[in-house]
Amino acid sequence: MKKETVITAKTIDEAVEIGASELKMKREDVSYEVLELPKKGFLGFNSADAKVKVIGNITPADTAAEFLEMIIKHMELDAGIKIIEETEKEIKIEIIGQKLGTLIGYHGEILDGLQYLTYLAVNKDEDIHQEYSADADGKKRGGGVKISLDIENYRAKREETLKSLAKKMADRVLKYGRSVTLEPMNAYERRIIHAAVQDIKGVTTYSIGQDNERKIVVSKESRDRPKR
Repeated sequence: MKKETVITAKTIDEAVEIGASELKMKREDVSYEVLELPKKGFLGFNSADAKVKVIGNITPADTAAEFLEMIIKHMELDAGIKIIEETEKEIKIEIIGQKLGTLIGYHGEILDGLQYLTYLAVNKDEDIHQEYSADADGKKRGGGVKISLDIENYRAKREETLKSLAKKMADRVLKYGRSVTLEPMNAYERRIIHAAVQDIKGVTTYSIGQDNERKIVVSKESRDRPKR
């Protein structure tokens, strides 16, 4: 993806510098095409400025940031975008600000949706018609650049909450001998629960339900227990 502007200036170099500034990019991150050469004229007459098309290559991270900034602007939120890491395969982004709960939603549902929409915006020119999982850890099956989006360190906080919940439910199962069924969770959150329980002796976990209603059951360990 590219963005460009046409600049008229006394010299080609000056036009390129102005164009880069207008595109909010560094000089080394743009290329240019000379549309009209500058003319000195004679005794100051018939002189003409250079006309240059300045072209900036937009990275996937630029596209992601612009998309999220548009969302934030429309929602009138006081927040900013920080690119944590950018590689050919993944972009890690954090939205920084105050009182951003509306962008997180219940158990991160809005955040996951926003992450998926950002993925679509970044990969709109790619073949991404395969199945895609918008889980927080980015375990996707579709093509394109993976997007990992976080807000106010929500992902890490949620992970700790889920680990604590897993241990608490495992203790309850061991104490009372009855299975406990948790509320529906996405695949990423279920993996956290499974991992947290697997090292607790005498307790196991497995999943039931379909799609958005898939839940984890914490129960006493048994050879006949269904697989996860």
